[in-house]
Amino acid sequence: MRGRQAAVGAALLAALLAGGCASHTPGPGYYWQSVTGHLRLMAAARPIDDWLADPATPAALRPKLERVREMRAFAVAELGLPDNASYHRYADLGRRAAVFNVVAAPRFSLTPQQWCFPVAGCVTYRGYFDEAAARAFAASLPADLEVQVQPVPAYSTLGWTNWIGGDPVLNTFIHYPEGEVARLLFHELAHQVVYAADDTPFNESFATAVERLGGERWMAQRASPAVRAEYAAFDARRREFRALTRDIRRQLQQVYADAALDDGQRQVRKTEVMNQLRERYASLRARWGGWAGYDAWVAQANNASLASQGAYDEWVPAFLALHQRHGGDWGRFYDAVRQLARQPKADRHAALRGLTPPTTER
Repeated sequence: MRGRQAAVGAALLAALLAGGCASHTPGPGYYWQSVTGHLRLMAAARPIDDWLADPATPAALRPKLERVREMRAFAVAELGLPDNASYHRYADLGRRAAVFNVVAAPRFSLTPQQWCFPVAGCVTYRGYFDEAAARAFAASLPADLEVQVQPVPAYSTLGWTNWIGGDPVLNTFIHYPEGEVARLLFHELAHQVVYAADDTPFNESFATAVERLGGERWMAQRASPAVRAEYAAFDARRREFRALTRDIRRQLQQVYADAALDDGQRQVRKTEVMNQLRERYASLRARWGGWAGYDAWVAQANNASLASQGAYDEWVPAFLALHQRHGGDWGRFYDAVRQLARQPKADRHAALRGLTPPTTER
């Protein structure tokens, strides 16, 4: 009985960490879907070795799982990431995302709404294992908020569930391009290294820096020339798109902060900037030969989606500079990040601003 209670407690904490954070306390129904959703995910997972030994495992899945095993070993040996139970099991959830995160932001702000939990702290999203439940919650939010429901391929339990099997590899991302699978695994494992409560930009930017550096190393050392060439084109498009959205966020922040504008004028300027996003993206898309990978994102873009993306970008240049400052030594880098995480939030952000190269646009 004690073991079962402990498992439920760990699953609840894991689900809360995945579920996001708001300044309003969720009701018992939210906690219940978090616990049951995470336990179902854990129950669906089997060791990767079992999948590979099973004759019924689809032929297309086998090389993907074998590659994941190599990536997991690489994460420990080359990146100093945790050597634990996570990502040694695989689950097919029968759906397109692990969780569906609800993100919301005011009409004239890129500061997202927060949802807070007693143990997990506050984060800038609220997660649901059922898409319909996520959309129902999104529809219940005040009309003056701009809202997005975002499918999320994976989430981290920060190591809290390693004793009952750890975070599994999922069908929601296993068929991504090789470089993306590697980056995602490195990103989620990085969350098990350092986590600062109530600071989503810090946590996500750190994990994004690890995924970027680790992904580059994986592609250089382990990927075939053909895979490297294909992924280089994919990554170049991503970098161009992120540069575009960074500039759009910068422009919107200027509009929202301009005290000389009334709300009517501010809305006109906001519309102009959002139209610019669509026009500039159309130019990129044409140059990419019609590649349409970001079409849906741009069509639905609003303050919520831009704020969410910004959390993954904000402090990445600072973390890259910190990694370089420590000579690329992963252990020293992680120790320095832990020291930052222990500081008060204001001091932590001041230190990150000091690390950010002056020419970097965040």
